[in-house]
Amino acid sequence: MNNSDNILEIFEQTGAMLKGHFLLTSGRHSNVYFQCAKVLQFPKFTELLCTKIVEYFKDTEIDVVIAPAIGGIVVAQEIGRLLGKKTIFAERENGSLTLRRGFSLNEGDRVLVCEDVVTTGGSVFEVIDIVKKANAIVAGVGYIVDRSSGKVNFGFPQFSTVNVDVISYAPDACPLCKDGKLPAIKPGSRKI
Repeated sequence: MNNSDNILEIFEQTGAMLKGHFLLTSGRHSNVYFQCAKVLQFPKFTELLCTKIVEYFKDTEIDVVIAPAIGGIVVAQEIGRLLGKKTIFAERENGSLTLRRGFSLNEGDRVLVCEDVVTTGGSVFEVIDIVKKANAIVAGVGYIVDRSSGKVNFGFPQFSTVNVDVISYAPDACPLCKDGKLPAIKPGSRKI
């Protein structure tokens, strides 16, 4: 059994790999949803998964860890704890991710961007823009689940603990919608 299988077992064991008809944060539809919060509610799994990300970036200079709210906060906080680094998050205000609560980045800060699940990478790309606008440096991107199976490229060193190729559909091309048997549900946090 490979490492990815072990991680997928954790998702199954915790009820975090859901099957049905889902509206993803990206706006796409899928029959599989990874509810990382159900895994991250257990400190032993949070530490296990985040340690894998920290090990990947162990030779990378990092000053700050940042994530988009809400899903990435727990991931970033644990990675920041493991690295002993300042940890902040960006949150939505008027539809765009921004730094609030007095959070800031300094010019030249080397920043590790963290997330729980990546499908299209939209939220991560928004956080990367925040880092760039602060004249800070993106040191890398670490996340738990890559739903694109490596298709999303952030243009910086990146690592996910598990890569899966889960099909997602544009809303107007979704066979689950056309079937009409299951309404699309939105378990994610984008509306917050």
